[in-house]
Amino acid sequence: MNSLRRKWLVCRTVADVTYKEWSAYRTHSMVSIIVGPVYFMVQYFIWTAVYGEHSSLGGIELPQMIRYFGATALISYLVMDFADWNLSMLVRTGKFLTFHLRPIHHRSFALFQKIGHRSLGFLFEFLPCLLIFIFIFRVDMMPASLPWTFLSVLLTFLMIFYVNYMIGLTSFWLVQSDGIRSAFILVSGIFSGALIPLDFFPHWLQVIQFFLPFQYMAYMPAMVFTGHYSLGGIELSTQQAVGLQAVALLVTFAINELVRRLAMKQFTAVGA
Repeated sequence: MNSLRRKWLVCRTVADVTYKEWSAYRTHSMVSIIVGPVYFMVQYFIWTAVYGEHSSLGGIELPQMIRYFGATALISYLVMDFADWNLSMLVRTGKFLTFHLRPIHHRSFALFQKIGHRSLGFLFEFLPCLLIFIFIFRVDMMPASLPWTFLSVLLTFLMIFYVNYMIGLTSFWLVQSDGIRSAFILVSGIFSGALIPLDFFPHWLQVIQFFLPFQYMAYMPAMVFTGHYSLGGIELSTQQAVGLQAVALLVTFAINELVRRLAMKQFTAVGA
């Protein structure tokens, strides 16, 4: 009980400090108030032109497609992560040593940081863009099931963190992980469904997505939001989709823990 209370106090303290630290640069977050709606507007015009006279494409109707991209844009504000870049910087400069000597390991510290950072994003990115989508673009942004959407977004929040943290852990072998980070950002942008719904990919590629982390980072939470999940010819209920997401998260966490333990054996505190 005392251990849980201590972890909660540490989490709250780190998240609060991170929130206050980034609050000093909240104008940086406010840029997203412009970027998000512009990205959504581009998607709106592109898909309106693609649909033309068609009522649906790939089994998806135009209003559902618009809601899908609205959901991916808003969810991205809640789950955005910088754990890979931050960890790489700490390893490269040798500052990771200060975290290695603390009673709480850096992965937990980084997760608490993300909670504080995204709390700020919720206020200065998510809420303003949600209001813009609803009152300016007139898009129905009410999720099919608020509780299940909340749970799905939470699982996505953790999935992205653990995946990015693993990328940061490669710095213990490579020192510089910028190449891997850039490659992963490119691949995930395509295969996560953020740019185009995975329904439009070849069937064999859709099936492969069940065994990769990408769909769980954008496509699945967006489909849970819309209330209809289908991929590779497989249709799942909202509960089944979220359950699959939870299993994927557990597998990712197990791999993350394995890589972290191996990385710690490589740690030499060079540059400290």
